[in-house]
Parts: sequence; structure tokens; C-alpha cells
Amino acid sequence: MKKIRTGDEVIVTAGKDKGKRGNVLAIDGDTVTIEGLNLVKKHVKPNPMKGTTGGVESKSMPLHISNVSLVDANGKASRVGIKVEEGKKVRFLKTTGATLSA
Repeated sequence: MKKIRTGDEVIVTAGKDKGKRGNVLAIDGDTVTIEGLNLVKKHVKPNPMKGTTGGVESKSMPLHISNVSLVDANGKASRVGIKVEEGKKVRFLKTTGATLSA
């Protein structure tokens, strides 16, 4: 069971975006892509077949999963644990003890 999933609200704990929050867009192995964070400028060629114009666009790049933590109800970073409730594994926050949905 993964401790961080797509759609979770996370806070960055290390790097140039330390302290910023966002929602997880994608997870690929040990990296997570967070909405609006770790932006880089990407030069794009025009492609008339796809209908895109050329220029410079901002793109979210992935961060290592160890550099993000889930956000608890108080707005602070929290580690995630896994426990069994009613025969199912559930995730819970270590700071508040609150269980996370699904």
C-alpha cells in the first residue's frame, strides 16, 4: 500500500519549493508530480499537426517522494502509518491519528 496517493494534499519538506503545498497529480515509482510546484521553463517547437504554437511554457517536474509529506488538519507535515481496521488496511496520520479515506 502506497502512503502517498494521487489527489492527496502534500507539503514540500526539502528543495527550492520547501513549505509550499499542492495536490499530487501523478506518481511514477519514487517520484511525485505536484500541481503548480517545481516549475521549469520548457522551450516548445510549434507543431501544426497538433495545433500547438511554439514558445516558452512552464511545466511541473517530478520531485522525489521522500521530499514531500501529507498535510494534517493543522496544516503541518505529517508522516503516514498503516493499520488494520475491520479487516482492511487504512492509512492514518501520525500527528493527529486521523484515518484517511480509502
